Amino acid sequence: MSEQTIHEKHSTLENILEQRKEKIKKIREMGINPFPYTFDVTHKSQDIKDKFDALEEKTVSVAGRLMAIRRMGKASFAHLQDTEGRIQLYISKNDIGEDSYAMFKLLDIGDIIGIKGIVMKTRTGETTVKASSLTLLTKTIRPLPIVKEKEGIVYDAFADKELRYRKRYLDLIVNPDVKEVFIKKAKITQATREFFSSHGYLEVETPILQPLYGGANARPFTTHHNSLDMDLYLRIADELYLKRLIVGGFDKVYEFSRNFRNEGMDKIHNPEFTAIEFYEAYVDYFYMMDFVEEYFRTIAKTMGNSTIEYQGETIDFSKPFARKPMVELFSEHLGIDISTYTEDDFAVLCKQKKFEFNPKWNYGQFLDKLFDEYIEPKLIQPTFVIDYPKAISPLAKVKRDGDERFVERFELYICGSEYVNAFSELNDPLDQRERLEKQDRLRVQGDEEAQAFDEDFIQAIETGMPPTGGVGIGFDRLIMLFTGQTSIKDVLFFPAMRSEKLS
Repeated sequence: MSEQTIHEKHSTLENILEQRKEKIKKIREMGINPFPYTFDVTHKSQDIKDKFDALEEKTVSVAGRLMAIRRMGKASFAHLQDTEGRIQLYISKNDIGEDSYAMFKLLDIGDIIGIKGIVMKTRTGETTVKASSLTLLTKTIRPLPIVKEKEGIVYDAFADKELRYRKRYLDLIVNPDVKEVFIKKAKITQATREFFSSHGYLEVETPILQPLYGGANARPFTTHHNSLDMDLYLRIADELYLKRLIVGGFDKVYEFSRNFRNEGMDKIHNPEFTAIEFYEAYVDYFYMMDFVEEYFRTIAKTMGNSTIEYQGETIDFSKPFARKPMVELFSEHLGIDISTYTEDDFAVLCKQKKFEFNPKWNYGQFLDKLFDEYIEPKLIQPTFVIDYPKAISPLAKVKRDGDERFVERFELYICGSEYVNAFSELNDPLDQRERLEKQDRLRVQGDEEAQAFDEDFIQAIETGMPPTGGVGIGFDRLIMLFTGQTSIKDVLFFPAMRSEKLS
């Protein structure tokens, strides 16, 4: 955009702002408060349409934002938008009076009004409220983006993604379909709470500000508490606190956890995100696979169907989810038997595939990085990938078959993305201490994602934690899946954005 164009744009906006302020002044001079305190609303737009037969010729009161005005001298048609949709208004000087109509002529698209009137249909059959009185509720100063619509078809839409994310309030006003995503999100949230409650789980809260971060391999955000004069971390996960509750005698707990990770951003990562973590005593990862499968099937039914369309794929939740060991997937998709591989063998494989690697990677890191690159994108239908390397799973029990390289861990993949991470939780305090000490050494050596050593957590495990199954679900990703969105920013009201100077 040229400097001249930018100047013209700002010049035009400044003119509009001044014109709107002048209109507010004129309305005040008419003895009208352009920002009154209340208005009695009796009906919403969709309610009137749905109950037209019962409401025809009856008086209703509606309120909302003017989204279209078609003036025709002494009478006008307009469209009012409320939380449920839009409805047509017929506003006549003869019906609302000369003074009110004079004020109406000063209104703009975007202004918020209240209408009291009679429900009717026009000759074209459109449900309409014929105004008997009009109340200005909010006179806007800043204009809405121009969105053109003809015969129900929107064109010249407010489609600039970055601007929509920065100014979500505008996005919600001029793109009403965006609201549906967040309404569905609320529905899934409610269904999730009902699911856990029906299975005897207690919803709990754990600290967001923590003296030590843990429960995941991630870089934390750091802050400082003035009164305590100590540095604190925004949590990266709530796992270690939820396990403390299991130790304390709560057998089934879950939390909607707002987590913060000081890492990169892309279509499925936002530095601030929501996870669901839940823990149940006396069960293992096999039990949790069944439980997670039931949960996803429940959410699919809540949304109306056991199958969904996502990124061009039909995902069927009615069938049993596949369960495949990570090592076997390399044989299935790459034709490579890696069951006896060492770090040196993986290095050779990376060179053959021209895959960039760090020679300091351990067995688990090699396996994990290669899996992400070559296997993960191929897992379309719901698939539990089971039995992960111990080296990258410091909080999970080793395989009960005696293979010390692997732990009882699974992740659920759908459409090439991970949605769930779960363990048979490690409750051997000696093994847990040794593993976290190793993680802490890696952290000191410069691994920013290695976990810190938490002595209080170890002491909790030493107090005795029963056999436990634990699960974490990326809730924002789950919402993306069930609402058909491909970017995490489309399921967050206010996603993280680079700073921009406001004008």
